[in-house]
Amino acid sequence: MSQRLPLATLLLLTTSLAAPQALAQVGGTSNTPTTAAPGAAPTTQSGSPTQDEAATDPSPQVSVPGGGDDIVVVGRARANVTQTAPQVVSVLSSEDIARTGEGDIAGALQRVTGLSVVGSGFVYVRGLGDRYSLALLNGSPLPSPEPLKRVVPLDLFPTDVIASSLVQKSYSANFPGEFGGGVINLTTKTAPTEPFLSISGGVSGDSYTTGNLGYVYYGGRNDWTGFDDGTRRIPGPLKAAFDSGNPILEGADFSRADLSAIAGSLVNARTSVLQRVNQMPINFSGNVTGGTSVDVGDVRFGVIATAGIGNTWRTRTTLQQLSLDADLSGPPQTSTNRVITDNRVVVNGLLGLNAEFGEHVVRWTNLYIRDTVKQSRLGVGTDENRVGADILSQETGWYERQLVNTQLVGEFDFGDLDVDARGSYAKSQRKAPYERTFRYVRTNVAGDPTGGRFVNDLGGSKQGEASIAFSDLNEELWSGGADVTYKLGNKLRFGVGYAYQDNQRTSVRRELLFRANNLPLAVQQLRPDYLLADQTLQAYSIVLLETSAQDGTAAFDAGLTVHAGYGQAIWQPIDPLNLTVGVRYETAKQNVAAVDLFGTGNVGQFNTRLDNDYWLPSVTMTYEIQPQLQARVSASKTIARPQFRELIRQVYIDTDSNRLFQGNPSLQDSQLYNAEARLEYYPSRDDRFSGSAFYKKIDKPIETFSSIQSSELTTSFATAPEARLWGVELEAQKYVGLDWVSDALASRRLLLLTNYTYTNSDLKVSADDVTVVNGVGQAATDFFRNGAPLTGQSDHLVNVQLGLEDKETLSQQTLLLSYASKRVTTRAGVPGQPDVYEYPGFRLDFVAREGIRIGGIESEVKFEVRNLTQQKYQEFQEFDGRKIFYNRYDVGTSVSLGLGLKF
Repeated sequence: MSQRLPLATLLLLTTSLAAPQALAQVGGTSNTPTTAAPGAAPTTQSGSPTQDEAATDPSPQVSVPGGGDDIVVVGRARANVTQTAPQVVSVLSSEDIARTGEGDIAGALQRVTGLSVVGSGFVYVRGLGDRYSLALLNGSPLPSPEPLKRVVPLDLFPTDVIASSLVQKSYSANFPGEFGGGVINLTTKTAPTEPFLSISGGVSGDSYTTGNLGYVYYGGRNDWTGFDDGTRRIPGPLKAAFDSGNPILEGADFSRADLSAIAGSLVNARTSVLQRVNQMPINFSGNVTGGTSVDVGDVRFGVIATAGIGNTWRTRTTLQQLSLDADLSGPPQTSTNRVITDNRVVVNGLLGLNAEFGEHVVRWTNLYIRDTVKQSRLGVGTDENRVGADILSQETGWYERQLVNTQLVGEFDFGDLDVDARGSYAKSQRKAPYERTFRYVRTNVAGDPTGGRFVNDLGGSKQGEASIAFSDLNEELWSGGADVTYKLGNKLRFGVGYAYQDNQRTSVRRELLFRANNLPLAVQQLRPDYLLADQTLQAYSIVLLETSAQDGTAAFDAGLTVHAGYGQAIWQPIDPLNLTVGVRYETAKQNVAAVDLFGTGNVGQFNTRLDNDYWLPSVTMTYEIQPQLQARVSASKTIARPQFRELIRQVYIDTDSNRLFQGNPSLQDSQLYNAEARLEYYPSRDDRFSGSAFYKKIDKPIETFSSIQSSELTTSFATAPEARLWGVELEAQKYVGLDWVSDALASRRLLLLTNYTYTNSDLKVSADDVTVVNGVGQAATDFFRNGAPLTGQSDHLVNVQLGLEDKETLSQQTLLLSYASKRVTTRAGVPGQPDVYEYPGFRLDFVAREGIRIGGIESEVKFEVRNLTQQKYQEFQEFDGRKIFYNRYDVGTSVSLGLGLKF
């Protein structure tokens, strides 16, 4: 029976014509699939025509032992997907993921050549930001629960639900056109052939958080589970006011008594009182996975299910500054030291069902992920805009992200004809109820009646303020597609396909201020819960007033509908040469429309509609110089679209960077022209060496820039005229047996794995170029500097793995070193200022896995130490030795211990 790669795993890698040589014996044939852990998705060699027939080497060695009648044909087997694939790919198997010890797939992917992880799980490929990368789950697109992104953050996906991950860096027409840097296809676990049950758990902590000072607030009883118990539900009076279609302001619609009653309906102390914890608790996690298969007649039915929870704490003491001086001279205008404590809870579940009948497979996969962060912030700083003023700020928040995905995939093999079909529905949500902010001011001026104390008169920015916000984002994505491939002999395959995708997103953010007149000094000095207590609200007529923008930027609807068709041919004109040629036609309608919450009728200016279609060709040539040595060249055209949030002028606070963002309705699609040359050497099945050079030209790349608005830094987006990017990648993986050292080490071997990526990028900006921001054309040189690097691009990326493992039993000890050079995070907010850079630096981790038996039960013990180098997070501007820190904090070293049982 021929071995086939599932469509959802590698799509048209089944159409490879890479001419592998298989190991065969007279009287039978054998294809050699790669091994997979129980419950892992099957991975095999590329299903090329020659492999389907188990073709032997053209010049096999024939031996006749002892002159007898037994004839043995000896050839060479290839089971390396990266070698036989028609494109440039990297594959992380379940074993590769386990070796890194990472808890989420983003952490594991950053070990792949040319990949880096920026922020909260966003993967950058070859120096190109997350907007230029495409993430798929079993071949289907995913919606994002992030307001600022359309790309799903990969730290959402625990490694417990992922069987393998494929990264393809050279474009082929069977993939969506938004393929600037590459595609990352995650494959979930599927039903095993043998029944199994595994249970695992672990504890962890880090040197900066665990057992040290942090701040928390009570919230609700069930917060440790990641689910709110109703504490943060919008109260009835406020919900009725939201639904009224009127801004919550004093006037004809709301009386002062109404506004006071609405303010009094909000949960107060449990969401606003920060509590100091001198010894933060340890982290914990647990997971259970099981699966089985059963034969019913000629059909094999399988099921796999997994469920897990992880609860982690992280404390950061940050320094954040802002300078308005071009040369960064003098003291910063604002400088704040802030302690931030996050309690992150991730809950996940997977249910997979499949049926196999003959050569056909049908899979139904259901995935649920919920990621909740309960955040507490307390900061003290200075503000030069208020002479002699100190600011005490406190924020509490609850941010819940949720992803639900169900997909049905069918793979049907009719001999020379293969038909694959897929359909998927996914829904993502992000809710942020009860984002509370309190700001107290101390003037430190002689004769000040406050006596040098922090006060909050609820009268505005001069003497403090208190606010509350409610945010809600929902996105639904329907997608489907079909691929048909037909084999003509052993030298040619044709593939055609169609894909459909429809995203619909709604986003609303309502923000309100507590206001009062002439509060007594003693009341102004009250802590937050007393300041907003019921008796204080009533005694001093404290009211709630909405500050949500009435110009239509408080809420928006967005959509993206894509229809695409492609044709692709894979041809082997001569044995050493493989040609993959394809073209994709893609049409997309993208719209972002402000929602007129209050019937003002003046929101049309913020609407954006992009209606474009593209022809996207691709060609890859692979030439086998020797059986283990091959060269590739490829060229293609791809695109990148603006993300929804970037197209609307709604102001949004990113809680991870504590920075304000605002969109630009004038953004346009980017077009990329890609070229690559690569040399690959595979001396054995497990060893590989490769080197490649790549080049990209980007028309109208979307870049970030910063501006100062009301003494606050706001980051926005603009289309630069052009960018060029080029680089080289080097990768080496070598296993060294240790039997030559001693008999005791005969079963052990060393792993030496290293990769290096150099990337150089330059913006191309001339004096005549124009950039359109919010409908107004401006000189591009006002936003971008000619020759500046692209945002998020590190010149140097290095990964090194040095491991010792046993070939017969589970015993692995691995050192993992990573390095990323500085990269731009945003353009300067003041003309003449230097750009803002992040400095990731070196990071050293150690992971050990050991298989043992406990009471006759097969078990695994895992021990990890992360960030042995104590690398800090640093993001700053620098000019002539002077630094302004946009964000700086210690990360600490983390230690974890886990135990897994397999029944």
